[in-house]
Amino acid sequence: MKLTKVVFPVAGYGSRFLPATKATPKEMLPVVDKPLIQYAVEEALDAGFTDLIFITGKTKKAIADHFDSSLEITSNITGFKKNLFDRMNQIIPSHASCIYIKQEEPLGLGHAILQAKSVLGGQPFAVVLADDLIDSEKVVLKQMVEKYDDINSSIISVQKIEKKDSIQYGMVATEDKNKNMQKLLDIIEKPSPKDSPSNFGVVGRYIFLF
Repeated sequence: MKLTKVVFPVAGYGSRFLPATKATPKEMLPVVDKPLIQYAVEEALDAGFTDLIFITGKTKKAIADHFDSSLEITSNITGFKKNLFDRMNQIIPSHASCIYIKQEEPLGLGHAILQAKSVLGGQPFAVVLADDLIDSEKVVLKQMVEKYDDINSSIISVQKIEKKDSIQYGMVATEDKNKNMQKLLDIIEKPSPKDSPSNFGVVGRYIFLF
């Protein structure tokens, strides 16, 4: 089944980013000229997703406002400024749609994803964590979609890290350790370096089948 739905869990408090997130959602923190959430959305669109599902919280109205094409251009705005306004109004193309679901209380990533169950309709879907900004020649989610099309299986993205940093990641145990695609056996959340089953940590890109 073709992947069209992607979930963005954005309801967290962003406490690790305080005081920057006291009044601004962490997903709206800018990197150069875009907020984090826009990079994540553009990655999903580039990978072919059209149904964008945001799991939001009480303080996340700014995210919906950012993607709302409601900027009004007055008659005296021309040239560069008009082009900038036009681009801001076209972040979400006409063939894609946004759905916002409020999570009343942030109870972890699994609970956030569960909030989307009613709109997922039993279809396979992706999850993107916007605060994991990944720079790659071909966007990670697109690479994962291509692998999904080949193997029709759930996929979790990982990156090679230093063992000493294992306490910051979910660390994976796998089979076929010399292959690019490996069978997942276990995930250990933030183990000490001596207890880590590998030097591969999970990053915020997932594809799930029901």
